[in-house]
Amino acid sequence: MAYDVLIVGSGLAGLATALELAPHCRVAVLAKGGIEHSASHRAQGGIAAALDPQDSVDEHVRDTLAAGGGLCDADATRRIAAGAGQAIGWLQAQGVAFSTDAPGRPALHLTREGGHGRRRIVHAADATGRAVVAALAAQARRHPNITWLEQHCAVDLVLAGPAGAPGARCLGLTALDTARGRVATLAAPRVVLATGGAGQVYAHATAPAAATGDGIAMAWRAGCRVANLEFIQFHPTSLCHPQGDAFLISEAVRGEGGLLRLPDGTRFMPAHDARAELAPRDVVARAIDTEIKRHGLECVYLDISHRPRAFLQEHFPNIYARCLALGIDMAADPIPVVPAAHYTCGGVVADTAGRSDLPGLYAIGETACTGLHGANRLASNSLLECVVMGRAAAQAMLAEPAAHTGAAAGAMAAPHTPVAGAAHPSLARERQALRQLMRDDVGIVRSNASLARAAQRIAQWEAQAARRWQADGISRDLLELRNLLQVAALIVRAAINRQESRGAHYNQDWPATLPDAHPGIMRATAPHETQAAA
Repeated sequence: MAYDVLIVGSGLAGLATALELAPHCRVAVLAKGGIEHSASHRAQGGIAAALDPQDSVDEHVRDTLAAGGGLCDADATRRIAAGAGQAIGWLQAQGVAFSTDAPGRPALHLTREGGHGRRRIVHAADATGRAVVAALAAQARRHPNITWLEQHCAVDLVLAGPAGAPGARCLGLTALDTARGRVATLAAPRVVLATGGAGQVYAHATAPAAATGDGIAMAWRAGCRVANLEFIQFHPTSLCHPQGDAFLISEAVRGEGGLLRLPDGTRFMPAHDARAELAPRDVVARAIDTEIKRHGLECVYLDISHRPRAFLQEHFPNIYARCLALGIDMAADPIPVVPAAHYTCGGVVADTAGRSDLPGLYAIGETACTGLHGANRLASNSLLECVVMGRAAAQAMLAEPAAHTGAAAGAMAAPHTPVAGAAHPSLARERQALRQLMRDDVGIVRSNASLARAAQRIAQWEAQAARRWQADGISRDLLELRNLLQVAALIVRAAINRQESRGAHYNQDWPATLPDAHPGIMRATAPHETQAAA
C-alpha cells in the first residue's frame, strides 16, 4: 500500500496534519483503535491563546519560559505562541464550538490555569479535547483523500540505508494489522509520527492505554536524537478513587478557586510556594507528594465547595457528573486527588515544522521535542502545539518538491516478521511490573540509587523481550512492551545524565539547580541501540 504521507496517530496533531494535507495529496492515518483512545480526546482544560486585549504573545511567552525551567527554546516558544490566534480561528472553521461568555454571544470565555499570569485558556466547558477531536475527526472521515487504517499498530520505520548513517531516508513503515493478524508494508516518502507520549510507562497515569511511547521508540531505533525525556510531568490532581481510572481533575478547577487541603482541612500550598494552588504543575505535584509522604496519606483533597453549585455545573459539567456518579458532590465535598504521570515533555528532536534528523520523517505533538515545553510544560500549551505544529508540518511538506511515492514503494521489501498466534500470558504481568518500578524509582522524586536500580532491572527485561521477539513473533502486547521498555530505559538514562534538579525532574542527591541549563539530548552511540527495519 502506497501513499503520499503516512500519519501514525489519530489525536489532534495527526488530525490537523491530515486535514491540512488532504486537499493536495493522498494521506493514510494509522490508529490503534478509535479517536477516543487518544490523549487529545481526554484533554479537559483547553488551548492557551493570548486573545484578551490586556494580554499579549509576549506575556504568554514569558509564562511559558518561566514554567520551562530555563530549557525552553525561545524561538520555538514564540513561534508557537504567536500562532495561537490563527489556530483557534482554524479550529472554529472546522466546526469546534468553544465556550463563550454568554449564550448567543461570540466572545470566547477565557479561563486561567496554573502558571498563567492571565486568563487565556480557550475551552469547550471541561471537555475541550473531546469537542476538538470529534469535530476534526468528522471532517477527516468525510474527506476522500484520507484513508483510515484502524486497528493498525506501527512496528518500525523502513529505511534506505543503515539507521543513523549519512544518506539514510525514511521510506515508510511496517504495521501490525491486529484485525487480520498480519504485518503490512506501507510505503510513503513522508511519515509523520503523532503517536502521543509514553504515559503508560507509569503505574498511575492519565494517559490512555495506547500511550506506549511508540513513536519515540521507533524514531530512536531509526537513529534519531531524543531530548528531555527525564522531564515527565505529573498532573497534580487526578481523582483518587478505586473506580476513578486516573480521571483528571482539570487544572482549571484550581484556576477558578479550588484549594488543596489535608484531610483535616488544613491548606498547605502557601507553605510550599508563594503562588499557592496556581504554581506550575511540577511545584504543586511535588508539594502534594511531600505532604502524602510526610503524613502517610493515600491522597490530599481539592476543595471548590465554596463556589455555587450552578457555577460548577456550568463550568465543569463532566467533572461534576463523574464525581457525583462516584458519590462525591464537589459542591459540598472536597475531591480526593493524587498526582499521576500526565505528559512527556521531551521526545524526538524536531523543529517547529516537525522535521526530525531523518529525511522523510516528521514528529509532532507530544511525540516531539521542539523546545516549547523545556523542563516542564505550561498548562494548555500542548493542544496549541498540536494544531500549530500539525499545520506547519503539512505546509512544510507541501512546499517541498514533489516526492516520488512509487520510488519509495519499489525500494521496500515485503516484511518477513512472523505474527504471534497469541500473546504470551506473562506480558501483562511484566508490563505492570515495569509501570510499578517506574512509579517507585523514577517518579516525582528520584535518587541515584533508585535510578541505578531501575536501569539494571529494565535492561534485564529488555533482553528478555528481545528473545521473545525473535522466538514468538509480533503481538500487540509484545510490541507495546518492547516500546515501553525502550522509552523507560531512555527516561532513566536521561535522568541519570542530569546531575541537578530542574522542572519536572527532581533528584534527592542533586537537589540544586545548575546555573547553566543544558538540553538532555541523546543519540544512539552503538549499533545495537538502533534497529533499521529495512
